[in-house]
Amino acid sequence: MPSTSPLRALGREVVGLLLAAVCAGCATPGTLLCDRCRDALTPAPRTVRTPGGLAVRAALPYEGPAAACIRALKDRGETMLARPLGAALSTVLAPAQDPSCWVVPVPTSRVAFRRRGYRVPELLARRAGAEVQRLLAVARVTPDQRGMGAADRAGNVRGALRARRAVPGARVVIVDDVVTTGATLDEAARALRVAGFEVISAVALAATPRGRGSG
Repeated sequence: MPSTSPLRALGREVVGLLLAAVCAGCATPGTLLCDRCRDALTPAPRTVRTPGGLAVRAALPYEGPAAACIRALKDRGETMLARPLGAALSTVLAPAQDPSCWVVPVPTSRVAFRRRGYRVPELLARRAGAEVQRLLAVARVTPDQRGMGAADRAGNVRGALRARRAVPGARVVIVDDVVTTGATLDEAARALRVAGFEVISAVALAATPRGRGSG
């Protein structure tokens, strides 16, 4: 009997992958991302403000299929979702940039990077078409913030970040994946300003519904 061609074998593997897959947004079997959940990633930008007054433009609400897809990227390693999520992020990141601005993602802890093998805010910014600058680093390890209120989050991250270098007057846009209270973005802005950077704005892929929006 003739041997199976490599192309045909690859096709069978792809079909097998799709049959075993479930939609990241709603768990519908047989697809990596169904049409309904892909539509849910259509950007609906809104502006929220951090406790420090920094305006953050978010592309999506952190709820429903969008939240499920973000969790799948962060917690289950489904990196194929970085492309549609990055496309959503680009709708708020591109207008915030100009040729003189540096795009600075919020850094990932060493523990999270070892677990995932990638840095979520940086991956999303790259999939959004940005050239990123790793100007921020983790200065100290912080406890998991899930379940903390705004005041506790602010205290938890205070002094947690540092700038890798000083470039006085350089203009930056900060990028994060999800903004909840905005404490992490405030800390990122503080660390950059101490090093002489001018923080122009911040953007995020998604904002939680509890965030104070201004449209």
